[in-house]
Amino acid sequence: MRFPIINLYITLFFLSCSPNPYLLNNSGSLLLKGKINNLIIESGLDASMGIKIVSLNTGKSIYEFNSEKLFMPASNNKLYTCAVALEKLGPDYRFKTSIYKYRNNLIMKGGGDPDLTLNQLDSLAKIISKDINSIDSLFVDVSFMDTLNYGEGWMWDEGAWWYAAPISAMTLNDNCIDFHVDPGKLDEPAKVEMVPYTDFVSVINQSSTVSDTIDFQKFKIDRDWAGRTNLFTISGNIQDTASTDTFQRNLYDPVLFSGTVFKNQLEHYGVNVKHLEARDGTQNASLICVHTSDSLLLSAQNLMHESDNLTAELFTKTFPVNDTTQGNWVDGIYIIKSFLADSVGIDTSVLRIADGSGVSRYNLSSADQLVKLLYYMYHSKHKNDFIYTLPGGGSKSTLRDRLDFSESKIRAKTGHLSGVSCLSGYLFTDRYGPLAFSILINGYTGSATPYKNLQDKIISFLLHD
Repeated sequence: MRFPIINLYITLFFLSCSPNPYLLNNSGSLLLKGKINNLIIESGLDASMGIKIVSLNTGKSIYEFNSEKLFMPASNNKLYTCAVALEKLGPDYRFKTSIYKYRNNLIMKGGGDPDLTLNQLDSLAKIISKDINSIDSLFVDVSFMDTLNYGEGWMWDEGAWWYAAPISAMTLNDNCIDFHVDPGKLDEPAKVEMVPYTDFVSVINQSSTVSDTIDFQKFKIDRDWAGRTNLFTISGNIQDTASTDTFQRNLYDPVLFSGTVFKNQLEHYGVNVKHLEARDGTQNASLICVHTSDSLLLSAQNLMHESDNLTAELFTKTFPVNDTTQGNWVDGIYIIKSFLADSVGIDTSVLRIADGSGVSRYNLSSADQLVKLLYYMYHSKHKNDFIYTLPGGGSKSTLRDRLDFSESKIRAKTGHLSGVSCLSGYLFTDRYGPLAFSILINGYTGSATPYKNLQDKIISFLLHD
């Protein structure tokens, strides 16, 4: 009887040391698998997860778990968009904002520039004012792209936040108003400076300056987005000792917003503008001045570091533009998927791309698909440019509070929606060499912090193992 008892003890020992049955079907290096599995088990987190880690030297997978399962990638979708921008448009591509003259009218034609600033537009107004004193009409032409402002599957109640700015070929100041806020006198409203200052928006300031935190009401600036107006309401409290804070809020109708601002700038330089209207067409008009953007590479770096949804969608809509086709999401997404299928070798029949930014919850990708893209770009002619666009740990980016011990050893894109936390990119490790990785987590409730912490622990282990 002694041997059966010993065998039972041995069996119980191995069962007690075995990983969660949920993780038994994953693959990879046995030692690596055990360590990463333990990190997942010890976290105690309840969510769906897909992970893949591949050696960039050999192309072999060193760890996989649910790697072919589809997840909402959130802003990891921008990895596809950025890659296609470099391949399709090129790192030296430039966007143009052009001013034409027809009879006694001006036409401002938007060219999809995601980074056009107030000062850059003002410089065009100053140039024009040297030769023109009065115009009958200022027309804003956005025919470079279609006029759909929001992508498929975008939530209707995203509100006035910067990340939900409407998409337009004529884009200015991220299609947002900047509110610079300081405390006012005690019991009086906060001091608010609006940039740009324009009568295109109206403001109701119901805030109050207070000296303590008793019954303190959170300071808010919100737009009447449900009513599709540019009425902003400022409410809540600001402490009398507070320093200047800036709030960015998006606008309804970016076309007439940019037109109104340009009209005001022209009038500042003495050019009388009698009428403003959105209207397409530059036939028979003469080009009089142009603002040419910085290189696409710099826009792409901003796209990835700030996770700028507006830039991602403007890139996507620009992809199909030619002499006969205006920018649009359908053709732009088709170009992204064609690149992924023809160049990267991804089966796009099991991939869902609904927009360029990842805002849409209709997007579906797997860790395997994202790693294939990362592997392709690492071995492509755009390797250095692509890596340059990606944030490092602890940098001034969406990774500013994460992995700050490893800035030079990680280049990665975050992705977050409610219940979604993703991280994909490159690791430059001493033990395993350069790696491409993707960690996709969906389906949790509450704070994303524990899930980001798990991602960081896996990354830290790979870097320091």
